Amino acid sequence: MKKDVEDSALELPTEEFISTDKYGISTDKNTPDVSSEEHITESKDVQSQEVIEKGVMETSIVERANRTAEELFPNINKKKLLLKLDLNIIPILAILYLLSFLDRGNVGNANIEGLSVDLNLKGNEYNMCLTVFFFTYSAFEVPSNMILKKLRPSIWLPAIMVCWGVVMTLMGLVKNYHGLLVCRIFLGFTEAGLYPGVTYYLTLWYCRSEIQFRQAMFFSAASVAGAFSGLLAFAIGKMRGVAGLYGWQWIFILEGIATVVVALVAFFFVHDFPETARFLTEEEREYVMWRLKYDGNEANSGELVEQNDARDWKYVRAAFTDIQVYVHILLYFGIVVPLYGISLFLPSIINGLGFTSAIAQLLTIPIYAVAAIASVTQAWFSDRYGKRSPFVVVNLLLMLLGYLLAYNLSHSSPPGVYVGCYLIALGLYPAFPAIRAVAMALQIGIGNLAGAIASNIYRSKDKPEYRLGHGMEIMFVCIGLAALGVLNYGYHSANKKKAEKLAAGVYDNISGKELSEMGDRSPYFKYRH
Repeated sequence: MKKDVEDSALELPTEEFISTDKYGISTDKNTPDVSSEEHITESKDVQSQEVIEKGVMETSIVERANRTAEELFPNINKKKLLLKLDLNIIPILAILYLLSFLDRGNVGNANIEGLSVDLNLKGNEYNMCLTVFFFTYSAFEVPSNMILKKLRPSIWLPAIMVCWGVVMTLMGLVKNYHGLLVCRIFLGFTEAGLYPGVTYYLTLWYCRSEIQFRQAMFFSAASVAGAFSGLLAFAIGKMRGVAGLYGWQWIFILEGIATVVVALVAFFFVHDFPETARFLTEEEREYVMWRLKYDGNEANSGELVEQNDARDWKYVRAAFTDIQVYVHILLYFGIVVPLYGISLFLPSIINGLGFTSAIAQLLTIPIYAVAAIASVTQAWFSDRYGKRSPFVVVNLLLMLLGYLLAYNLSHSSPPGVYVGCYLIALGLYPAFPAIRAVAMALQIGIGNLAGAIASNIYRSKDKPEYRLGHGMEIMFVCIGLAALGVLNYGYHSANKKKAEKLAAGVYDNISGKELSEMGDRSPYFKYRH
């Protein structure tokens, strides 16, 4: 199976159908063959009344493929194999992301340990150091994924980790504003490749219906990193004066060195592709590749990948003119601005409630712990029932309630603000994997600029209430809710129209090649929402 899929610039639309493959499994007569030039026949067999009523095919093609898998691979236990994949793939990725989020967000912990004071930062200089990270981070995401496909994951992912670990260590040696600014710029460059790289990497191992739960296990490391960061900062902050360094310097130095050490170990624990995985038997490797081919994901589906190489730029151009892309970006902003607002400023918000820096570090821990549990739990239910939007609506409403508490009680009730922080994290961290699971790389790249916005709405002159920051977060959450409503209405209407046209025989004479070129306009492409 070809791996150099050009989905770093844009994830191609996914469709639910199968085709003839090297195993001799023929295409179901009710299923269009998108990997050949043959014309679709017998299409009326799938034009049932249920198509009109439900907007979906009566029998899932993926389910039919799975039933065939039982005959083709009788010795494979799917649940045991998935557990085997999880144990060999997810833990090391989660550790990598934990360190990534720890290293990009520990500046918030360092700040309440005296970073701004000791470096004599004035005005918005601290906020500017946070902001520049996101410019280089957003700019290098796509190029990094292109490099990943030229190299092996086991080389590229640990290599960039070594680089950002070195940058983090050097950040502990800076003496002024300009030194910190330069380090944050290079930290954005070096960390940019991890999340998009891992997102692509997971599609080489797991089917669409399994991705969100794995992404949530992976992303839960971000909330664990928040808890870990508070605990480490509490302990390391007491090293102030050791070797003539401030406590915040030791936070950067020790966490940077730890990142480099883990990266060197990761060279031996990151597996490349299913067909070369030493922890799988030959039959298991064949099965993993076979099930991905029939998952309906164009980025992983046999000959179709090769045929689509020359058309990638057409899809990129189409994305820039697709209104749903921009609506999705608004939804993404509604989640990512609060994400970085919390990850960068939660210690400062709690510190502003009247707690000492040490106690504020500790009080961040239970908030992130609850968020980590909620992320994995929600993702499991979301994948189990194949739903995204209902969960995200609840997430956004929890965030809205939390920010309203923080905004209205910031003058009078510190405990109320702290409860609001729990609600924000409880809604925020489970929502992020759900949104990332359906977002295009284009949307993600633009959406990451939301971090630059979040870096500038919690200003030092607004503490301890931070009413401007909380108010801006309320605005972005409301924008996210509105965008989600628009997307759901549009997806539901599009699915219904496709089902009606399919039942009316509008697509009877369209060839497999033409169908594959239609992308998400194909009658067999169903929006999941």
